[in-house]
Amino acid sequence: MREIKTAALIGLGAIGGYVAPRLETALGQEGFTVIAGGERKRRLEQEGCCINDTIWKFHIGDPEEAEEPADLVIFAVKYHGLRQAAKDAAGYIGKNTILMSLLNGVDSEDILREYFPDQHILYSVIRIPSIHENGKISYPDGWGEISFGEAVNDQLSQEVQAVKDLFEKSGIGYQIPRDMKKNMWHKFMTNVSENQISAVLRMPYGIFQVSDTINQFREKTAKEVISIAQAKGIDLTDKDLEEQKKKVASYPFWGKTSTTQDIQNGRKTEVEMFAGTVIRMGKELGIPTPCNEMLYQCIRALEAWNDTPKEDKK
Repeated sequence: MREIKTAALIGLGAIGGYVAPRLETALGQEGFTVIAGGERKRRLEQEGCCINDTIWKFHIGDPEEAEEPADLVIFAVKYHGLRQAAKDAAGYIGKNTILMSLLNGVDSEDILREYFPDQHILYSVIRIPSIHENGKISYPDGWGEISFGEAVNDQLSQEVQAVKDLFEKSGIGYQIPRDMKKNMWHKFMTNVSENQISAVLRMPYGIFQVSDTINQFREKTAKEVISIAQAKGIDLTDKDLEEQKKKVASYPFWGKTSTTQDIQNGRKTEVEMFAGTVIRMGKELGIPTPCNEMLYQCIRALEAWNDTPKEDKK
């Protein structure tokens, strides 16, 4: 029976901020490390990280100064930072280290396998509403769930059981779906449609509750993902989209997707993980993706505007 006594996290934004306090509480500072170097390391050590109005000062491990491998390494960075994160985390990864990526796409595990082909990599996605503004991260009480496991979980592997035990000890919400790949693609479908459309409109979830036109566009965008998933043998169907309609109707009206928050706060988005991946896979499979192509260009334009110096906007 495997037991996780040490864990390392790379990425302390809206995703990593959910697991970090819980893992440190369960494992102690001697058992939990946040990987960060340079100016980020200095800032986290001196100023800490504000999570739900509490300043947390975690043990920070420099990528160049890893002492020994951790039992578990969790990647919680933005998609565009994953490859660099893989390099930075290498010193904390040994022969028996379990890897997890909490990115809400469908290819981050494949990217990690490029760097760590012999590691045991679990599939995972996280579902949590969060607000990340002005250097502060906040989550509603009682929310947060990580779906994880092997591709199929008819029986729990030692690695899945070990992470399950750690999450229970840490108070981290979780589920272990039988069909983990379908679970990932379902989450991907919702992010590709809901996150991107709300970001382009710069509107909260409520827009999906008041506009039939936008809901129709949301469904057309989601169906592009369904077509690609089915071509890849994933059991994602229009029935899943119909069930998602009920969930969208129950979202907090003024809540905002992470991509909307990225645009509004001038941060780089994960459009490459969303529309970029759909467009690439669509071309590989001969499946048209016009909705995602439009959203990709619109979000890239918003990013370009955010990157434009204020004096050039006058």
